[in-house]
This record gives sequence, structure tokens and C-alpha cells, in this order.
Amino acid sequence: MSGLQRFEQRLEQMISGVFARAFRSAVQPVEISAALEREVDNNAQILSRQRRLVPNSFHVELSQTDLDRLAPYDSTLANELTNSLRDHADHQSYVFPGPVKIQFEASEELTTGRFRVRSAAQAKVTTNATDTQVGRATVFLEVNGVRHPLHPPGLVVGRGTDAGLRINDPGISRQHIEFRIQQTHVTPGGSLNLSVHDLGSTNGMLVDGKKVPQASLANGSTIKIGNTTLSVALVDEEQNR
Repeated sequence: MSGLQRFEQRLEQMISGVFARAFRSAVQPVEISAALEREVDNNAQILSRQRRLVPNSFHVELSQTDLDRLAPYDSTLANELTNSLRDHADHQSYVFPGPVKIQFEASEELTTGRFRVRSAAQAKVTTNATDTQVGRATVFLEVNGVRHPLHPPGLVVGRGTDAGLRINDPGISRQHIEFRIQQTHVTPGGSLNLSVHDLGSTNGMLVDGKKVPQASLANGSTIKIGNTTLSVALVDEEQNR
């Protein structure tokens, strides 16, 4: 029995065929599962002879009709699709950079029975910032759904455990970049100088699309290291009061 057949059998047993009846003549769960497997197969990146990096964040776009039919079972289906995809990854020696996430969305471009899959490799991000640090911050880094505060004198970002913000991306060095932040005036309302510096990483960095060794940053600036993009967000101090 193939992996897709086992997936379909588990799903039907779990919900007593209700899902299959609801989706008759529309998108079938096994079709979505097969498309997810093709998506990781087509986007696998070689890490070593026996390991390949694959996407872990998936958006399944459906017609509004199919999405409405799916709504009562979406969490069950997402869990089963995730388990099936993990089994496929194990057999193929694939590596996910972070937790597998599958979301269903409506698309006005698609008709009943049609769907498409978009994917991205989103590295797991680990932050040790406390709630107090987050609450007091006026400068943040936003990366893969995680918001990390920036405080003087700055922050080292990398893949190693000694980095202040750790990102599990194989394209990122153990200590990849350093954000440096300095308040130009101690008095209330003083401005901040914010910059980013490459720490001699293997792959360098892109700041707002340009490869540079260092750069000054402003609200909305983006920094790409490996396959991961970080964005800078400045918050008005009045909003934090």
C-alpha cells in the first residue's frame, strides 16, 4: 500500500467517510497530499549527500466553494496532511527547517475542483526575549512570525546557540550578522542609530536587495541571510505607553 493510499484510508476511518461525501466531485484530500509531496520534491535543495532541505510552510489555495466544504474538517485534514508529508520526508531523507504548517485559503481565480499549492522554507526562530523586553522596545526585528526586540548595544543573529537570535537556516552562519543600535541623545525623544554588519559569514547578506558588508537601517528595511528575510519595525514610543 502506498503512502497516499494509507493517508486516504486513515482519513476516511477518522471521520467515517463524511469528508469524502462532502468532497464528492470536488477537490479530493489525496490530490492535495500528492501535490504537497510534489511541491517538496520539486523544491528540494541539497545540503549534503544524504540530506536535502525542503519547504515547510504551505498555502493550499481553493475555490470558495471547496473551502466552505472543507471548513468543518480543516484541522483534521491539516494534521493528516502534515503526518503524511513527514512520512514522505523521512523516506526521501528530506529536512524541514522548522515546523510544518499547512493553511487553506480561498482564491477567486480557481473554480470548483481546482487548487494550487504555494510553499516556502521558513526556518525555526528562537528568541530568549522576555515579555518585559518586548514591552519596552521601540525597535523590533520581524522574522517568520516572530517579533524580537532590539535594545542597545545590539544583537547577534546566527544559527549557533551563542547567537542572541537563533535561526535554523542552513544558509546562515553560526554568527552571521550583528545589529548595532545607539541612542544619539539620552534625553526623551532622542533618535536611534541602527545599523547591521556582516560578521564574515559564508554567504553574506542582502540589505534592501543589495549585497553589502554593512548598512544603516530604517523602518521597513529588509535583511536577507540564507533563505530567511528579517524586517525592521520602528514603534512610536507613545504607542508603548
